[in-house]
Amino acid sequence: MSQDLNSTANALFSRREAMRPSAKTWAKHISLLLLTFCTATVAGSIFPFGSQPIFPNADPQTASEFFSFLLTLPTEYYHLIAGTIYALFHDAEVLRHGLSFSLSLLFILTSHEMGHYVACRLYGVDATLPFFIPTPPMIGPAGTFGAFIKIVSPLPSRRATFDIGVAGPIAGFVALIPVAIIGLLTMEQVTPDKMAVSQAGLYFSDPLLTQILAYLFGVNLNLSFMNAFTSAAWIGLLVTSLNLIPSGQLDGGHAIYAFFGERVHYWTGRIAFVVMVVLSISGFYFYNSPSGLLFAIILGVMMRIRHPEPLDNSPLDPKRKIVAFLTLLIFILCFTPFPIQIR
Repeated sequence: MSQDLNSTANALFSRREAMRPSAKTWAKHISLLLLTFCTATVAGSIFPFGSQPIFPNADPQTASEFFSFLLTLPTEYYHLIAGTIYALFHDAEVLRHGLSFSLSLLFILTSHEMGHYVACRLYGVDATLPFFIPTPPMIGPAGTFGAFIKIVSPLPSRRATFDIGVAGPIAGFVALIPVAIIGLLTMEQVTPDKMAVSQAGLYFSDPLLTQILAYLFGVNLNLSFMNAFTSAAWIGLLVTSLNLIPSGQLDGGHAIYAFFGERVHYWTGRIAFVVMVVLSISGFYFYNSPSGLLFAIILGVMMRIRHPEPLDNSPLDPKRKIVAFLTLLIFILCFTPFPIQIR
């Protein structure tokens, strides 16, 4: 009986065409994309991704000075954003850097989400166009909290669940490789003294992929400044590794559910949360790295979200097991336990 239902469901979805977005829907999603483009361009021009300093005159040393700074923070923030926008319109170098960052980042994010979207359409699964999430610069450090699509119809099979889940990170990973290479080939080489001064603040740990590419192209990462392209690629690598964590409805969660089933998916989400909490505490204590806390919170939310059950629970075929191994390799190349350190 169950096999008959599965066969019926597969036949239904094989004939089904996914919904098509209306003109109004296109306008809404393009508006979000354009707004994200603007906020990411501004964010890419401000420290730590750009040259525009943040609050250069602010250096509170006492509690009263810090309180006074908080009172003036809205005004200081307004002047920072207004000054950056002015620089974008009047300084060609600032504009070039900001556009290089935003266009590269949006290329990576769009590739990731379109990977999901195209896979959904191939399986006749209803899904929205990508929702881009613009944020005020510095509140969302890159001017965005990324993008997502929303699946609004049942998943027909574990095979579809797997393919839709991994299509995004694979597409995003392929897209960020040329961005990373361009960035590495255009990095500014500096002296050890100048590099030591520049790292007296935020330090961005290099994922394994960046280290491998730098070795292949003869770039010394210890004596090179990040630029717009390497910054965008770094964010793309971080987003890809976060999405591939096997928890909830993250891309890695979809893959684990399709590969091993509901029970393993349940436990990998909780194990991932515990591991991230440990990394968060140890990273903050040993490396002064606060970034793990945000990831732990995200995983804490994700592991409480129940994964939808596909209509057909047939196991994956051998070729998808090979793709699963390659996806694990992508995660290893992208992941760094302590991505941001304060020095």
